Amino acid sequence: MDLGIRGRKAIVCAASRGLGRGCAEALAAEGVDLVIGARGVEALEATAAAIRARHGVAVTAVAGDVTTEAGREALLAACPDPDILVTNAGGPPPGLWSDWSRDDFIRALDANMLTPIALMQATLPAMMARGWGRVVNITSQAVRAPIPALGLSNAARTGLTGFVAGTARQVAEKGVTINNLLPGIHDTARAEALDAGAAKSGRIDAAEARRQREAGIPARRYGTAEEFGAACAFLCSVHAGFIVGQNLLIDGGATNLTM
Repeated sequence: MDLGIRGRKAIVCAASRGLGRGCAEALAAEGVDLVIGARGVEALEATAAAIRARHGVAVTAVAGDVTTEAGREALLAACPDPDILVTNAGGPPPGLWSDWSRDDFIRALDANMLTPIALMQATLPAMMARGWGRVVNITSQAVRAPIPALGLSNAARTGLTGFVAGTARQVAEKGVTINNLLPGIHDTARAEALDAGAAKSGRIDAAEARRQREAGIPARRYGTAEEFGAACAFLCSVHAGFIVGQNLLIDGGATNLTM
């Protein structure tokens, strides 16, 4: 299927690896020129070079912390008027509700709620003026079913979900859609870190921790960055203009819901 976005411009955050890179690769495969961001210069430049070589699109790498004003300004300077925005930032660490301070919550809100909101506020007006735009926020399955150890993420990402629910319905008449992708467990560095934490608390090795977590997923495996990226690319396509303000679970069936 031709997604109809060849020649468009996209900003993809936290794109040097994992789900962000999966989204960047899928968009590049459709002929979208990219500005990709991440904190690590070396990994980011390597990703940019690989995507250029594989897909023949323009890829600009902007190293910086997107959760800071300077980091966001650098991305927007490289691509002032993107047609597509994919927001993404690493989740806060797991822990126990009684251990988190106000500062812990502020950091989580800055990264996983206020940063994507700031990027949307910066890019939506021009999208609306042009009559076309796509925003996809990478959030978490936790906004549908909270994960006890990830209370910081539960809170921040649910706040973003509420913002998107209202905003998406205000900009849709201008040809702009905003949707959220809710990943479950994917085979990324984040999953490895959570496996290690589960192994430590359960006094088992990481391989056994992964087997136990896979057993709780109806698909009996972790997702891949490639299939996650394909879903992102579709939401960014010309075929997804009637999908507005939705939260798409990509979790192998792990979140046990009727609707």
